[in-house]
Amino acid sequence: MKWSSIFFPVALLLSLSVSAANAPSQQKVIREVVIKAEPAKVWAVVKDFGGLHKWHPVVADTKLEMRKDDTGAEVQHRLLTLKDGGTILEKLIGITDADMKLEYRIVEGVLPVSGYRAIMTVKAGPATDESTVTWTGRFYNKANDVHPPAGQDNETAVKAVEGVFDSGLPNLKKVIEAQ
Repeated sequence: MKWSSIFFPVALLLSLSVSAANAPSQQKVIREVVIKAEPAKVWAVVKDFGGLHKWHPVVADTKLEMRKDDTGAEVQHRLLTLKDGGTILEKLIGITDADMKLEYRIVEGVLPVSGYRAIMTVKAGPATDESTVTWTGRFYNKANDVHPPAGQDNETAVKAVEGVFDSGLPNLKKVIEAQ
């Protein structure tokens, strides 16, 4: 057996291991809320891509606009203006009425994350007149680095997304149940 037939596979395996160890880890936040309302009623509010300011307490305004994506196609975006003055630009990936699923990603903004992609779903809840809303976000730290500087690390990113979800979902429940 030639030495090279053993060396190259081992070298390739080691290089893959080293490069994987230098990649940042994807973070994930999942939150759910049960709302006392029929799924169709809840879905009507959740799927309104331009209506986040109507139920999320930190969003002052939502402006819809068409923008070109990487392929040159016109795609729906929303520009969120936060109550503290910051902004977040989000791109709509898709809305599926049959699955009651909304998917979007952050293009740019003040949230300390990178590669952020989120899905919101509405399903029938535990009781016949209830719905369960699930909000899932997957993202990397702001620096998109294994060794990020303070304020751009995984812990900061996770806390920020948890804050968005933990303030938004209870208020979504409150707004819908008050209707």
